[in-house]
Amino acid sequence: MQFCWIIIEKPMTTITSQAIARYRDQLAHCPEAMQALDTIEDCEGNLEDAALTLGIQVGQQPDRNDWLEGLAKRCRVAICEGGFPAALKDNNISTVVNHLSERKVCHPLLAPLVVAYVLEQGIDDFCAPIHFKLNYDGENN
Repeated sequence: MQFCWIIIEKPMTTITSQAIARYRDQLAHCPEAMQALDTIEDCEGNLEDAALTLGIQVGQQPDRNDWLEGLAKRCRVAICEGGFPAALKDNNISTVVNHLSERKVCHPLLAPLVVAYVLEQGIDDFCAPIHFKLNYDGENN
C-alpha cells in the first residue's frame, strides 16, 4: 500500500493597488511605512513575499511562507486590546501601525504588513482567540 501526502497550502494574502493607495494616504507621515508599501507594491501586493523581504532587512530570519501569520499572532494582544479593533473596522490604519511601532511590538517596517494581514483576515476572526480566552478565564474565576 502506498501513501500519498497531500499538502494544502494556504493561498497567499494579497492586497490591491487601491488598498495600497489607501494605506499611503494614511501613512504618508511615516517613512518606514512608505518603504513597506513600496515593497508590497514590488511584490505585486503579496504580503507574505513582502514580509519575507522586509524581515530579512530588519535582521529577522524568516524561514517559512507563513512567517507573516506568526508575526501577526505575536502582535495579536496589542492589536486586539482597547479601541484598536474598532479603529481597524473604521479603516483607521495609522493608529494601529503607530501603536505597534511605538510599543515596540513590531518593527516599524513590518507593522503596516501586519495590519494589512489582519484586515485581510478580518479583525473579528483575528481577535476571536483573545476574546475566547478572556471569556473563558472570566467564567472560571
